[in-house]
Order: sequence, then C-alpha cells, then structure tokens
Amino acid sequence: MKLAVILPAAGLGTRMLKGTVPVPAESSGTSRKQFMLLEGEPILVHTVRKFVASPLVYEIVVAVREDDIEWVRELLTPETKGLLGELKVVAGGQSRQQSVEHALAALDPATDFVAVHDAVRPFIELDTIRRVVEEAVLNGAAIVGIVPVDTVKQVSGAQAGGARVRSTISREHLVLAQTPQVFRVDLLRRAYEAADADNFTGTDESSLVERLDQVEVSVILGSERNIKITKPADMDLARLIYSQEHP
Repeated sequence: MKLAVILPAAGLGTRMLKGTVPVPAESSGTSRKQFMLLEGEPILVHTVRKFVASPLVYEIVVAVREDDIEWVRELLTPETKGLLGELKVVAGGQSRQQSVEHALAALDPATDFVAVHDAVRPFIELDTIRRVVEEAVLNGAAIVGIVPVDTVKQVSGAQAGGARVRSTISREHLVLAQTPQVFRVDLLRRAYEAADADNFTGTDESSLVERLDQVEVSVILGSERNIKITKPADMDLARLIYSQEHP
C-alpha cells in the first residue's frame, strides 16, 4: 500500500490580514501563514516533519505558488531523510481545490491512497494519521473530525452583525472536520472530475467525494490540539502546544 500526502500551501493567508490584531513579529514580514515562523522555523516545515515521521507515508507533494517552488524545495529537501519516496514541490492553483488537483497529477502512478492535509496544521499526531489511514483502507474514504462543544445556531441575515437566530442545531449528529482526509486515489480523482464537470467548488476534499454515488466517508475522532493556524491569535496557542511537544 502506497500512501501519498498532499499539502496545499499556495494560499495568501488573507485572514491573517483582517482585523486589528497585527501579524506576529516573528512572521518575518509575510502574511502567508504556512511560512510564518514557529519557534524559528516555518509552520510548513513542522507539518512536513510530522508526515515524514510516519512509517505509513511514502511520498509528499507540496503545492505552492509558482514563484515559491525553488526556494521551498531547498527549504524542505533537508527534511526528507527517512521518507521512502520523494518530496515533490509543484505549482498550486488559484484555490485550494485547484492546488490539490495539480498535486494529484504529480503523484507516483503506483499510489493507492492519498491524504490531504492543511499545511498549517503542524500538530497532527502520528496515531491520528495511523487511525484515519486504517479507516480509509477499510472503507475507501475517511476524515478526521472533532465533536463541537459550543451550541450551534442556524441564522439568517448578515453573520458579521444583525443576524437573527432561526433554530438551534443538535450537536448529536455534527462534527467539525479536520485533516488529514484520506481517500483511495481513484475515488478522489473521480470526485475532482465530477466537480470540474459540474463547476462545483467544495470547502474540503470530503465535500467533493460525498457527491459520488455509493460512497460514504467515515469519520475518526481527532484532537483539539490539531489546530489550523488561521488568525494571528492562533500563534499564541501554537507556541503553547509546541512547548508541550518539545519540553
């Protein structure tokens, strides 16, 4: 079984620019969160290290902006020790969906399963990787998710202000999707072909696969530590988690 990991990392990190909270000084002048420094090294490097450390991973494909390919390849090459296959850096697209599609085209032809993971989730645990991969091997498609702890409201109107509550949604059948999301490679390719044909844009890979007939996506329980670093305030939590992982 050959497992490839795709890390879409071509985003501009616009949410890091919003609001009044400044981008942390250690970002070295960049708002692109995948390259912000966490304890002196880019977040992307920390994420790559987690998957290199997994004995299940054969190949890693990182999708970045075309102008970043060469220097990102130089940045990540030293991290590949122990990886059975290659670490490839390819040109992403204008969206996450396009970036993943470009990375899919670059996979080793012998790839059986592919895991797509947010480049800015550097605290994924090796055991979580193992469990979601095992579930995908059994069922063809599996994602990581956590149970919401807050009460969820359905609203109408502008959510930024002035929204009106229309109902309270039971949490019994809800999960908050995380990554990695793991699929048989033929399933994910078929999902992308269908999305292209229908001009459909999903919020994650699972939303594309869910549209296929007779395909069910399994969920395994993740961890609240598997945070997605999206906003400036997330860096404070990231430093805390990092300090706990590296006492």
